[in-house]
Amino acid sequence: MTQSSPHVAAENDSPGWRPWLVYVAPFAIYMLLNTLEPGPPDPAKPDAQAAAPGGILAIPYQYYPLVYTIKIAVTAAFLIAVARDLARLSWRVSPRAIGVGIVGVAVWIGICELHLEERLLAPLGLASYLGLGARAAYNPLAELGDRPLLAYTFLAVRFLGLVVIVPIVEELFWRGFLMRFITDQRWWTLPLVAVSWTGVAVATAAFASAHPAELLAAIAWFSLVTWLMFRTQNLTDCVVAHGTTNLLLGLYVVATGSWRYW
Repeated sequence: MTQSSPHVAAENDSPGWRPWLVYVAPFAIYMLLNTLEPGPPDPAKPDAQAAAPGGILAIPYQYYPLVYTIKIAVTAAFLIAVARDLARLSWRVSPRAIGVGIVGVAVWIGICELHLEERLLAPLGLASYLGLGARAAYNPLAELGDRPLLAYTFLAVRFLGLVVIVPIVEELFWRGFLMRFITDQRWWTLPLVAVSWTGVAVATAAFASAHPAELLAAIAWFSLVTWLMFRTQNLTDCVVAHGTTNLLLGLYVVATGSWRYW
């Protein structure tokens, strides 16, 4: 269980603060900027562009593309700043990663479309919890329909964030940091295969709490990718699985108009 893993060999030489900069800071920056995003407008309000509660600056919904683009640009710039450290990870990806990503999107959409959260959690009095964390559900093809070039440009930015930036940032934090941090104080020296079940449970619960509207889907998907982590002992496999799921989910959203997943 404690044998050395290729993807963490370089981390053992890291100075004390460097692992935090690589594994935690990008996620912290991303989440901080996330608080600026406007939520979907409240249909009960007369002003359809009124900012929903959630964006701490109450930025109008019409500026969502600008806020999102800034968030992705700043986060990407930080990832570029630590690119030397990221390059030291093992980027030999297992074909299993893509397979897990495909299964993962089927699990996520299936659970959500069957409304299993409502069926199983509402009787427990948790229906109000499921209403938290509503996504922005911004449809650029409708909101920017009179400016198609801008609409499709933002759609490309959205996919860049969804498929590249988010998987890297989140996997660095959830599995690269949090699971190992819960397991060992010197977490940056710990192989992924050596994380404790307590670390797994805490990270799974934290990820699920960040997706309250899709609680069961989040738990099932996260557990699937955690299985992959133990199987291949490679964090970048988790990144690729995450990116594959997000790519297919994004294509599903655009093809079906299910913008609530965004």
